[in-house]
Amino acid sequence: MDPTTKATKTFEVKARDAQGKARAGVLHTPHGSVETPVFMPVATLGSVKALSQEDLADLKVRAILANSYHLYLRPGCPEIVSAGGLHKFMDYDGMILTDSGGFQVMSLSDLREVDDHGVSFRSHIDGSSHRLTPAGVIEVQAALASDCWTTLDVCPAYPCSKDEAASALRRTMAWTDQSVPAVRRFRDQGASSLFFPILQGSVFPELRQQAAEHLSGVPHDGVCIGGLSVGEPKDLTWSTLAAVSGMPPDEKPRYLMGVGTPEDVWEAVAAGADMMDCVFPTRVARNGQVFTRTGRYNISNAPSRGNFSPLDPNCSCFVCRRYTRAYLRHLFSSRELAVYRFLTYHNLSFMLKVMEEIRQAVAEGRFAQAKEDFLAKLVSTGLSGPSSRRPG
Repeated sequence: MDPTTKATKTFEVKARDAQGKARAGVLHTPHGSVETPVFMPVATLGSVKALSQEDLADLKVRAILANSYHLYLRPGCPEIVSAGGLHKFMDYDGMILTDSGGFQVMSLSDLREVDDHGVSFRSHIDGSSHRLTPAGVIEVQAALASDCWTTLDVCPAYPCSKDEAASALRRTMAWTDQSVPAVRRFRDQGASSLFFPILQGSVFPELRQQAAEHLSGVPHDGVCIGGLSVGEPKDLTWSTLAAVSGMPPDEKPRYLMGVGTPEDVWEAVAAGADMMDCVFPTRVARNGQVFTRTGRYNISNAPSRGNFSPLDPNCSCFVCRRYTRAYLRHLFSSRELAVYRFLTYHNLSFMLKVMEEIRQAVAEGRFAQAKEDFLAKLVSTGLSGPSSRRPG
C-alpha cells in the first residue's frame, strides 16, 4: 500500500441531503474523530485570539486551524519540537489543521520571489531571509506534528484572467507533486497526519476540473478548496464550489478555505463543503460585532445603553446567561480587556451551535427547510467575512 494512504477509513459519510449536496459525516484524525460539517476556529499562532484552551474545551471545539508560516517564523519549529509538538506546546488535544502559509507568502508581494521550486521571502517581522519549498512546507508541518497537512499553493487574486489562473494552477499542481515524496518519507517514519492538497483554479470550471483530475493521481486524505472567498461575488463562490463538489472523489472530505459567516456556512454546506474555517467570528467580536438569530449588531451602538437583556435571548452560553448588553457595552466602550473574551466566546458559541443544527438537519433529512428557516430569520447587515488565511 502507498505510504501516503491510510490503513483505516479516514472519512465516513453518515447522511446525505436527498435534495442537494449537503452531507454529514465523521473525519478520523490522530487526535480524535470530528463530526462534519465542521467550523474550525482560527488559531493562527497557536491561540484562538482572546480565548483560553479552557474556553475551547468548554465550547467543545474539536478542530482548529493554525498557520505554518507564522509558527515557523515565531516562535520557530525548534521550540515547538522541544515542547513535543504543537498540541503539547499549546495544550490542546483536538484536531489541528495547519495552513501551509502559501497565502501569507503570496500576499507579501514586495517581500518575496516565486519560482518553480518554491518561494524566497523576507520575514514581515524582522526582514530576515527565508526559503519555503513544497517539501519544506511539509517538513515544517511534520515538525509541528499537526493532524492535517496542506500544500504550498499559488492563490490567484480575484478578479484574474483565465491565463493567470491557469498559470497559478500549473505551479500549484507542480508543487503538490513535489510535496508527495516528503509526505511518503514522514509516513515511513511513523507520521499519521492526514494529507490535504490544495485545489486551485479560481472561478473557471474547466481549470477546477483539471485540478481535480490531477489530484486523482495524488494520494491524499482530503481536499482543500482554495481560491474562493477572496472577493468574488457570493453566487460565483457557491456555483464554483458546487461544481467542484460534483467532481470525484466523493469519499474524500472537502475543506473550503476562508468561509465563516453564519449565513455562508449554510450555503457552503449546501454546495458540498464538509470543513470550513475563518477569522470572521473572532475578528468582528473584537470590533464589537455580536451574532444573533436575527442578524448582527454592534454592542457599542446606542440601543445597548441601559439594555439589561442578554446579547442574544436565544443563546445559552455563559456570557448570555450572566452579562447584559448594557454591561458589555460599558466594557467595550471602556476598552476593558475582558470584553474581547466575552464577545469572542459568544460568537464562537453561536457558530458552533449553527454547525450542530446543520449536522442534525442533514441527519434528519430536513436540511433544505432548516436552511430556509435560518436564513429567513437572519437580517443581513451587509457585512462580509475576510479570508481565514489572514492572521486572526
